[in-house]
Amino acid sequence: MTTALQSSLAGRIEALAAIPSGAALPPDAEDVVAQLLGALERGEVRSAERGSDGTWNAVTWVKRGILLGFRVGRVVAMPGEGPGGDRDSHAAFFDKHTIPPRALTLADGVRVVPGGTSIRRGAYVAPGVVCMPPAFINVGAYVGAGTMVDSHALVGSCAQIGERVHLSAAAQIGGVLEPVNAAPVVIESDAIVGGNCGVYEGTIVRARAVLGAGVVLTRGTPVFDLVRERVYRAEGTRPLEIPEAAVVVPGARAIRGDWAAAEGLALQTPVIVKYRDEKTDLATALEQWLR
Repeated sequence: MTTALQSSLAGRIEALAAIPSGAALPPDAEDVVAQLLGALERGEVRSAERGSDGTWNAVTWVKRGILLGFRVGRVVAMPGEGPGGDRDSHAAFFDKHTIPPRALTLADGVRVVPGGTSIRRGAYVAPGVVCMPPAFINVGAYVGAGTMVDSHALVGSCAQIGERVHLSAAAQIGGVLEPVNAAPVVIESDAIVGGNCGVYEGTIVRARAVLGAGVVLTRGTPVFDLVRERVYRAEGTRPLEIPEAAVVVPGARAIRGDWAAAEGLALQTPVIVKYRDEKTDLATALEQWLR
């Protein structure tokens, strides 16, 4: 999509979004939404972008356009439809007609293993992505080339996943549509997210980082770096960030106070125990065979 077309689409979306809630939308609103969702699926626009300084920011007009899709849509009965377009009359979904499951073709180059995976309209899934069943990729999400989305993994609305990432079984990558200026969760390229991890509330996991199984990261989570002897926290408008190549595992810290100490109580907290080295890379080399 050219810059001129993007600018035109953005302007139309902003104008439609400014129409008060409850007021009738013009006839072309649905077509505008379809244009946006198509551009998202082709990777021509994104719901968040990385600046030259490494910061990630939401693209507000894109998020307004996705919200417009829910507003203009009506709930309809949808026959069960697999990512390849196969229909099953015995299963049905009830959702907004503007954002149905996305129908992939073999030409998309995405490997979707049978068993219940759903990729929603308006999600970009690059060639070489592998989806193990059941996985869910929501509208506005971006999944880079060579990434594996494992069983029961979630890629939330507008979440940004880089290239060659492994989202292990039951990993939950949170999404966000509102407020429109809120940046989504970002997992940068070559990162590994272990099983049963949860990454939420705009957290950024930088390239090549490894999250051990069970790590949970939120805006309120402090992360203790044993190597650099510092603590990472979200502050003000700045999200929590996991440094590049950090290896994070679940840890615990004692709760202050006589009673808590007497009871031996501790809070779970993520701990950076090392940074990736040759040994870590050898332990994760199986990924290439799985792909």
